[in-house]
Amino acid sequence: MPARRLGAEWVYPVTAPPIPSGAVLVGDDGRIVAVGPDGEVPRPPGVPTEHFPSAIIMPGLVNAHSHLELTGFAGEVDEPRFDAWIRSVRRLKETRSAEDFRVAARKGVQQCFAAGVTTVAETGDSGAVVEALDELGGRGVVFQEVFGPHPDQWEDSVALLANRIAMLQTSASVRLRIGVSPHAPYTVSGPLYRAVAAFAGDEGLAMAVHIAESQAESDLLATGTGPFQEVWRARSIPLPEPLGDSPVAWLERHGILGPGLLCIHSIRVDEADIDLLARRQCSVAHCPVSNMRHGHGEAPLRALLDAGITVGLGTDSEISASTADLLAEARLARELAGLSAAEAIELATIGSAEAIGWGETIGALEVGRWADVVVRQSEGGVTADTMAERVLYSSDEDVVLATVAGIDRYRRS
Repeated sequence: MPARRLGAEWVYPVTAPPIPSGAVLVGDDGRIVAVGPDGEVPRPPGVPTEHFPSAIIMPGLVNAHSHLELTGFAGEVDEPRFDAWIRSVRRLKETRSAEDFRVAARKGVQQCFAAGVTTVAETGDSGAVVEALDELGGRGVVFQEVFGPHPDQWEDSVALLANRIAMLQTSASVRLRIGVSPHAPYTVSGPLYRAVAAFAGDEGLAMAVHIAESQAESDLLATGTGPFQEVWRARSIPLPEPLGDSPVAWLERHGILGPGLLCIHSIRVDEADIDLLARRQCSVAHCPVSNMRHGHGEAPLRALLDAGITVGLGTDSEISASTADLLAEARLARELAGLSAAEAIELATIGSAEAIGWGETIGALEVGRWADVVVRQSEGGVTADTMAERVLYSSDEDVVLATVAGIDRYRRS
């Protein structure tokens, strides 16, 4: 890939103060070679330079939880009760072909680029997003879902998972990692959780899990009651063992919590749960828009951050929130937790990067990191003090350019 130099009215590294009249030099390996004031960034002979007046160069946004394989599903599921919504989504997916999922995934990845999102942490079971990211040059980690609520089916579920992972790993690259996701306590038995954790450890795979999202989930694990219990009883599935735990404590009992585990949602957590997540060095994918739309309530974001837990932002799915509008998540997170604009932007960039295990290589404009860069139009009046505010309340239409490893993946026509 050729080296290039990008300049703009402002460069916003996120992990350092905004730079007026700044520039970024990208090496031929796709990594940042220099970043700083325009006059201090080298202009190597033969390296093309592009300048963006009235614009801000910043790191690409990082989506810590997405379901891009569901792009285009908006409006097709209308169930007020979460358990019924989950079942409707499963039935809807069963009507889709492999090509349908590939089309949805490609569209989702392209929408992400256009919204300034250059990395996603995708959770799904079709494998389509792996293909789309590979084909379109996106960056991400794709967590292959595994299901199996009956404790007797764990061996079959793990065997199926191992086969899927073996196929997906053929597409793994410096841009694309494969992980595993035992879906949630209402779809995965205790024995299956333990088996998947062991498999992930043996294979060196990252792991993600939906956890502590709904009251129905908490009721199932605490008292063996509620909507999920009704579904399990109808299918002759025994209750989770043992009862009496919070969702987070139940995961701990089954050997799931550990460094790098991505805990998706984490809404219904108390002080003891937060302490446990912090001690086990888990991270959290916070999806405030989806949480609100499903009526699940507000995750205690401020308490999670104060406990030292790494938190990133996710959009969930188009049928829950949106495909790619990560800044909408950042704005709501700011409102609910009393964050500054800069803190909200950090959640959507370096915070998400750290939450999904890419914290050393993306999420900020620093020498040595990948040149995953976004240029946002900004019509004057920006100062260092108003930079974060301007970015936070910008729109997709402001995105001029998005690159992954220095290669254009979106350019506004």
